[in-house]
Amino acid sequence: MNEGHFLDKKTGERRFVVVDGNHLIHRAFYAIQNPLRTSTGEQTNAIYGFASMLLNIIDAEEPDYIAMTFDEKAPTFRHEVHEGYKATRKKAPDELYSQIPRIHEMVKNFNMSIYSEAGYEADDMMGTLAKKAQEEGITSFIVTGDMDMLQLVNEDVIVVFPHKGYKEPTFYNAEGVFKKYQIHPDQVVDYKALVGDTGDNIKGVDGIGPKGASNLLGEYKTLDRIYEHLSDIPEKMRARLTNGRESAFFSRHLAEIVTSVPCNFRKEDTEIDKLDYLGLQKFFEEMEMRSLKKRLEKMVPADKLTAEDQMSIF
Repeated sequence: MNEGHFLDKKTGERRFVVVDGNHLIHRAFYAIQNPLRTSTGEQTNAIYGFASMLLNIIDAEEPDYIAMTFDEKAPTFRHEVHEGYKATRKKAPDELYSQIPRIHEMVKNFNMSIYSEAGYEADDMMGTLAKKAQEEGITSFIVTGDMDMLQLVNEDVIVVFPHKGYKEPTFYNAEGVFKKYQIHPDQVVDYKALVGDTGDNIKGVDGIGPKGASNLLGEYKTLDRIYEHLSDIPEKMRARLTNGRESAFFSRHLAEIVTSVPCNFRKEDTEIDKLDYLGLQKFFEEMEMRSLKKRLEKMVPADKLTAEDQMSIF
């Protein structure tokens, strides 16, 4: 885990940045409390914050490939097996939802590849993209704020939490995950099976908290082995595990990220060279985001614009 600074590219490394669009939208909205508006009255604080973070990510990571993921409106397979899945989450204000179509429009204008699939969450899509990239020998940087994604961390997958507009991100490799939670990445799913997740309305096992879960996994490694060795566990803890057996395995099913979502991923479609800087520039002009327009001008590679374009746009 590294806080407050960035990870230099290794020699020969190809870097694929996968952005959790939903997380960035919510983070941007709440980070900018003043409701920015255009001259026509359209609210833009989430749009502005989202765009600013996206530029920060591209500038900081210098990816070779980049893609955006979003949740679909349709229920997922998790909702189908658990009616209460995420039912306890507080609904975001309408002022946030009203800006989402514009954010989608901006990403499309930028010609950035967008991946989503009905029946699955963005988490599943990010896991699938990272796995496909790994098969191509590409290192993935998953930009999100969701602890669930830590289960994907390995030698080719880094999870990044974008603090302070991506000015002070936290990078999680396997060592970082263990330092933070005292578990290994491949134990994250079993950890959540025991502890649960109030945000997702995943119950876990009553009476087992983070310390108890990490201690159990430190001793027995997996949820299956914990239940295979119930007789070795102290009586009080054993009773909790016995009573919560069904919930534990069901919670694990809900928490496990799918890495085989059907999708037409081709790394060529996500190449950074495919981004349409002019399309984004025109969007910023329309939305009266002058400071972002100036920032983008400094980022645009000279060979991406013809002389005519430069005269007409800049």
